Amino acid sequence: MGKVQETIDLGMRELILAQKMFFVASAPSGPGGHVNLSPKGLDTFRILDDRTVAYLDFVGSGVETIAHLRENGRVVLMFCAFEGPPKIVRLHGRGEALEPGTAEFERLRPTFPDAVGVRSIIVVHVARASDSCGFAVPLYEYKGDRQVLGAWAEKKGEEGLADYQRKKNAESIDGLPGLRWTSDAE
Repeated sequence: MGKVQETIDLGMRELILAQKMFFVASAPSGPGGHVNLSPKGLDTFRILDDRTVAYLDFVGSGVETIAHLRENGRVVLMFCAFEGPPKIVRLHGRGEALEPGTAEFERLRPTFPDAVGVRSIIVVHVARASDSCGFAVPLYEYKGDRQVLGAWAEKKGEEGLADYQRKKNAESIDGLPGLRWTSDAE
């Protein structure tokens, strides 16, 4: 039987930190709009305390999580054990996207490795932490991190990334506001 609690306990923490990949889900308010589910990897995830987590968010072709967090703050993170005992941990909470140049972004940025193409830091204030069996989760063997994102961002360069974000990250697929600085630049 799984546990449901308000904080991340030691067992959950160990499972979370052992994973090479996790998933982030968010949705706009109301009955319309698109639910978003994104896989995340690399060395991007941090547990700040037993009720707060954060991850590096990179420039991408969409800005759904940021737009949904701006609109309603709802988010869930899921970690599946692809090796070892079959377990799943879900962290439900309220999130916020910290964009570069803000005091909170600059305070948290040193807790993550250097990387090109960082768009924001997503902070999640956990309200519900749960674990459950992962009996149907397949076993996978980790081979390594893909180097494609960093190479793509390096090739684009600072100006190229900024231009890309103005075009692709100003609003979500449902027309919700995305990155704050893109609307300030117009």
